[in-house]
Amino acid sequence: MAKRVYQVWKGSNKFFLGGRLIFGPDARSMIVTLLLIIVPVVIFCVFVAWHLRHEFSPHNAGYAVLVVAIIFTIYVLVLLFLTSARDPGIVPRNSHPPEEDLRYDTSASIEIGGRRTPSLQFPRTKEVTVNGIPVKVKYCDTCMLYRPPRCSHCSICNNCVERFDHHCPWVGQCIGLRNYRYFFCFVLSSTLLCIYVFSMSAFYIKVLMHDHHGTVWKAMKESPASVILMAYCFISLWFVGGLTGFHLYLISTNQTTYENFRYRADNRGGVYDRGCSNNFLEVFCTKIKPSRNDFRAYVQEETQRPPLPSTREAQSDNSGEDRRAKVEDDLELGGDLLKISQRHNIEDIDGDIRSRGSDVPHHNSEVDSVLGSDRRPPTFQSQSDTWRLSLGRRSGSWEMAPEVFGTNSNVTESRGFTAPKESRS
Repeated sequence: MAKRVYQVWKGSNKFFLGGRLIFGPDARSMIVTLLLIIVPVVIFCVFVAWHLRHEFSPHNAGYAVLVVAIIFTIYVLVLLFLTSARDPGIVPRNSHPPEEDLRYDTSASIEIGGRRTPSLQFPRTKEVTVNGIPVKVKYCDTCMLYRPPRCSHCSICNNCVERFDHHCPWVGQCIGLRNYRYFFCFVLSSTLLCIYVFSMSAFYIKVLMHDHHGTVWKAMKESPASVILMAYCFISLWFVGGLTGFHLYLISTNQTTYENFRYRADNRGGVYDRGCSNNFLEVFCTKIKPSRNDFRAYVQEETQRPPLPSTREAQSDNSGEDRRAKVEDDLELGGDLLKISQRHNIEDIDGDIRSRGSDVPHHNSEVDSVLGSDRRPPTFQSQSDTWRLSLGRRSGSWEMAPEVFGTNSNVTESRGFTAPKESRS
């Protein structure tokens, strides 16, 4: 049976409801976040908002405090869900490297048999132009693609995410192009919820002081839950409030958290800045791009592609060529040595005959013709008075037939010759 994309997904994400919901690998951390939101609101509704339902001029106007707290909490939880359970902008990874960018890198070559073989490499960076400014994009070895501008690979989710901001452990998901708007609204709403709970708790302390005509300490003893809520909200405001202010600054300058921390020293934060108002419009008023992944689609089988030649295969091919070239060189060298040895032997014979046979009649025309002809070992054959010489390659000597001494009596034994021991006439 064919499998769906989410069933063979290579990232570290977790899917629910048949691939309709996608979370990060640390989705369990959302349980802590939910408890940090829901538990304080429940305490507030039970011990504070419920006692304030009759404290306003219309007799039942105090119910609005309770209703607002519940609705606001639901709104925060919906934003948390939209941030955590959607595709943050994952770039689909390739099944094979881009062949159009493949090249031979001579700097990373390998020496094989005295020769340097270039290895197959991909350029680590490519240069693109953004708003008239050249920007380098990097090649991702895991996803086998060149990352788009402002894209980065999340080591936790093991995916390349467009407009990567950061990986938030509190929501258990990457924050990127498709969920940054919801993330900021979640943080901002959490800040406003903390302010609301803190304000209503402080107002209830004031109501207790007025009703019992007592001091602040007596009122705090009457409602310790209000004191706990005020302390909790005050501490939380340092975190969510500070995070809200920081992201307001990032939005106004059109930066991401990743870019702000990584490229702060390079002053590269202003590459995408379009002005404060346009930057806010880009984040909150532009249409969110649809996901580039259909997690519920069936996986299509790809045709088998011939693998790219690896360095090891190139090494074996080159070694085979080197062996063939070496055999050919050895054969050629052996032939040259044989020709040289034959030439030297013939020249030695001719030199000895000319030097020692001064009184020998000059019928060396045949020898001269032989020396000027092919470089072959001289084998002179004739029926009557032809020279008969045979080359002894193993002994390194020349043997002359007895008929030679009968014809040329003045020829004596010379170096490199062995002749029968006969008296000269």
